[in-house]
Amino acid sequence: MDIQKVIEYWVKSSEDDLPVTVHLFASKDYHYALFFGHLYLEKLMKALVVQVKEEHAPRSHNLIYLAECANLTLSDSHREILARVNKYNLETRYPTDREQLRTLYTKDFTKAELKTIREMGKWLNSQLKRKKTS
Repeated sequence: MDIQKVIEYWVKSSEDDLPVTVHLFASKDYHYALFFGHLYLEKLMKALVVQVKEEHAPRSHNLIYLAECANLTLSDSHREILARVNKYNLETRYPTDREQLRTLYTKDFTKAELKTIREMGKWLNSQLKRKKTS
C-alpha cells in the first residue's frame, strides 16, 4: 500500500465533498448539506488514520472513534463539535422524522454549523503531514 497515495485519496475526496455542502445549502437542502459536512470531516479523519497507523482506515463513520484511531488530542470543544456532527450523519442516513429535521436545521443554524465544520476541517488539514511533490 502506498501510504501517501491513500492519504491523498482521502484528502481529494474530502475536497470534492466540501463544495457539495455549498450547493445543497443554496438549494435549501440543509440536512443534506450537514450530511456532506460530516463526510468532509470523516474523509479527513481517515487520511489522518492512514498517516498515523500506516494502514487502511476502519470502515466507520464515527468521527470521535476515527479521531481516537488517528491519535488526535481533542479539546473539549473539538470533541463537542465532532459529537454534534456525528448526529448529522445518523439523522440524515436513518431519519425517523424528516420533517422534524427540516424544522431543526434552519438556514441560520446550518450556515453556522457549516462554518464550524469548515474550521474543524482546516484544523484537521493542519494535522496532516504532506510530502511535497515537485
